[in-house]
Amino acid sequence: MSALMDMPPQEALQEMRKAGAFDDNEEAYEQLAILAEKGVHPLKLLRRRTPQEKPMDPVLSSFDVEGVARYIQEHECKRVIVMCGAGISTSAGIPDFRTPGTGLYDNLQRFDLPNPEAVFDIEFFKRKPAAFYELAKEMWPGNYDPTPTHYFLKLLNDKGILLRVYSQNIDSLECRAGLPRERLVAAHGNFDAAHVIDTDPEVEVDIDELKDAIEKGEEGWQALREEKGNLVKPKITFFGEELPSRFAELVEPDFRSCDLLLVLGTSLVVSPFCNLVSFCTGAVPRLLINREPAGTHDRLRYGFRFQEEGSGNWRDAFYSGDCDSGSRSLAKALGWDSDLESLVASKGDATVERAAWMLEGQGNAGTTNESSL
Repeated sequence: MSALMDMPPQEALQEMRKAGAFDDNEEAYEQLAILAEKGVHPLKLLRRRTPQEKPMDPVLSSFDVEGVARYIQEHECKRVIVMCGAGISTSAGIPDFRTPGTGLYDNLQRFDLPNPEAVFDIEFFKRKPAAFYELAKEMWPGNYDPTPTHYFLKLLNDKGILLRVYSQNIDSLECRAGLPRERLVAAHGNFDAAHVIDTDPEVEVDIDELKDAIEKGEEGWQALREEKGNLVKPKITFFGEELPSRFAELVEPDFRSCDLLLVLGTSLVVSPFCNLVSFCTGAVPRLLINREPAGTHDRLRYGFRFQEEGSGNWRDAFYSGDCDSGSRSLAKALGWDSDLESLVASKGDATVERAAWMLEGQGNAGTTNESSL
């Protein structure tokens, strides 16, 4: 393993592939190859600690929301990272395109999708772009409002303790709730910008111009295609495309300095995003808020250990339920429930006082890492 670490990132990745490390997960290889090209070593993504985690003394007084809240306050956390997935947007009413019987799923079937996820496959998009444009028209930001969980993310930022939100979602609801753009890493892109595909250097297109074209139907997006010389799409990361450069630039310094990790509404099955849970040092507490357990260490390397008893778990907690109730539960345990409800009621306009330990001239959570914003 040490020999691999001494190799350049791309060479090490090829050696791992030859050894069969990606025989059952070609998608993980493709994503790691993209990051390797940017200089990120694959072993830094797949192995952030020793192969076997040695038990530690418990860092939480109790392995639940209350224990996490107590830790935040007693240790004056100010570099909290949040990882989130589709579960934080469920209550917004965004339609499910993966489940048979739902209106959007049925609408997309007329485009002969081999599977629902093909709508985000770049090669399928090049052949049959109408399917994605139909989905984009339905999911376009502005059609849906942020959820209480989105306002919880803003609450953490307003309190001064948020370092970054790493989101798998493309709905842009984090920023619509008032989260500053510099606090967000949209791991799979979003609707904030648009570009012409297969252009080098990349040709950007005003996102409102694309929106207007999509609203006009096939006539509109075909006209835009002719005008720009190729298909135009939002900067959403499709299967077969590179992850945003911002992800590769920030992931290592962010997680190296993280003092608490919250994971909300994600099944933790898509690489390399799911591997981020292992990036924190072994003493950093982690809380999963999800309807069901995910990312446990028996399924994900260095994953959550909240299902273990005794010395088998020293830092992980699990809240079983929807993200809105879990976020409200944590806010209440912190004594910030009235602040959260004020943000929800005002749609993010309410003024929130910073955390007590951030009122002593310590500055914003990210001031020690401004160069990476």
